[in-house]
Amino acid sequence: MGDPQFCKYPDLQLSQHIFQLTNPASSKAAKQASLQSIQDAIKENNMAPLYRHLAHPVDGILNDQGEGSAQHPTSHRRSSTVATMLATKNPTLEVSLPWDEKLYESLKVENEKELEAIQKEEDEAAEKAGETEVQAARGKRAEYYTRIGDKEKAIAGYETVFEKTSILGTKIDLVLAIIRIGLFFADRPLVKKSVERASALVEQGGDWDRRNRLKAYHGLHLLTVRSYAQSAPLLLDSLSTFTSYELCTYSSLVIYAILAGSVSLKRVDFKSKVVDAPEIKAIVGSAEDKLSAITGQTSAGPAAGDEEMGDAPTTATPVPTVVNLTTLGAAQEKEASIDFSPLTLLVKSLYEGNYKSFFEALAKVEVNFLSQDRYLYEHRGWFVREMRLRAYQQLLQSYRVVGLESMASDFGVTVDFLDKDLAKFIAADRIPCTIDRVKGIIETNRPDDKNKQYADVVKQGDQLITKLQKYGQAVRLRGSERG
Repeated sequence: MGDPQFCKYPDLQLSQHIFQLTNPASSKAAKQASLQSIQDAIKENNMAPLYRHLAHPVDGILNDQGEGSAQHPTSHRRSSTVATMLATKNPTLEVSLPWDEKLYESLKVENEKELEAIQKEEDEAAEKAGETEVQAARGKRAEYYTRIGDKEKAIAGYETVFEKTSILGTKIDLVLAIIRIGLFFADRPLVKKSVERASALVEQGGDWDRRNRLKAYHGLHLLTVRSYAQSAPLLLDSLSTFTSYELCTYSSLVIYAILAGSVSLKRVDFKSKVVDAPEIKAIVGSAEDKLSAITGQTSAGPAAGDEEMGDAPTTATPVPTVVNLTTLGAAQEKEASIDFSPLTLLVKSLYEGNYKSFFEALAKVEVNFLSQDRYLYEHRGWFVREMRLRAYQQLLQSYRVVGLESMASDFGVTVDFLDKDLAKFIAADRIPCTIDRVKGIIETNRPDDKNKQYADVVKQGDQLITKLQKYGQAVRLRGSERG
């Protein structure tokens, strides 16, 4: 179906820079670097609509609510989309993006010139050429609107091209472009709708490359809406076939896959798909791990050393036994250096049960990764809480009785902290145990399967009775009205 189209814009790294300007956890130096990147991109790409969206005295989302100038008194309110595009709803900017009216007008002039040239190209194509050339001009216009940050006109332009084309591969590329616009502006309803739309198109006969690209898009979307359990298989499966560099860097994909897998996968899957996965070891492992991953001495899952085992499940993409070097190719040279050691320690200490090191690594992961990424920032508190819960469950499931002081020592925390933290999970029925502070012990009370099934039946029966009673009351009321 041909090479992917419409992949160059928008630059999602630019949206990360916008996020960093309002991120309280970001250093001033990082904010200054992000500001410079934003200003350079605005000038280089003549991004008048985006510049207005960000910095205008009245409409700019980077202005504090209620702020404005004497000439431009503000009256706007922030939407929920804006709130998720920025780190905070009402940002206090340590480093601000200044508004320059002359710069804005000059950018608008350049936009008008380019759009006039595209319109002229379309008119000439309609007069002298065929529908293919007209479509090319329309696609060029939509891509230009995407480049300058005009969300609504870009989407409308892509929809126009979509309606006029009959090529399935092009349709999928157009919807993927709309997904990236939604990700750029943090428009989650748009992304959700477009992912479903792209999935339906792929099922009609999308090629292998576009199927794999959509897998990464879908996984990232699920990550942004905190569906880590559904996101993890898609992200982990994308590691061996990743080509969607317009979406994120390969290193970022590895980070997302590790975090999603760590919080959601069962222990056996966690071992095969995260701890021992060659694609992950090739990025975050030691020098020896990287070498063994690239040479095929490690494997992601049951493919290595399991040749004698029959009835292996089949998947759309074969389980890799070595790293696909094309995913580590030239596109990775542009990536900034990342210290993966906290992530490596998090995975290793969780699997090996070294809980003190695990808590230390979790704190570093929160500071270095969760608090610095626009897709992870909003869910950082939830992620840290769920990872603590996972560690508690992993230790307690092996014992009937555990000493409170001994467990606190294993985790490197005080008894009071452990008592309060466990109490929250116990009250929410997340950990089946009781704490006896007098004896200084924690007793687990895991129900057997039959008791659990019985309790579930009773609970569901109560809910059904309640619904039937409400239904009966509603029927009686309507009957009395008719009488």
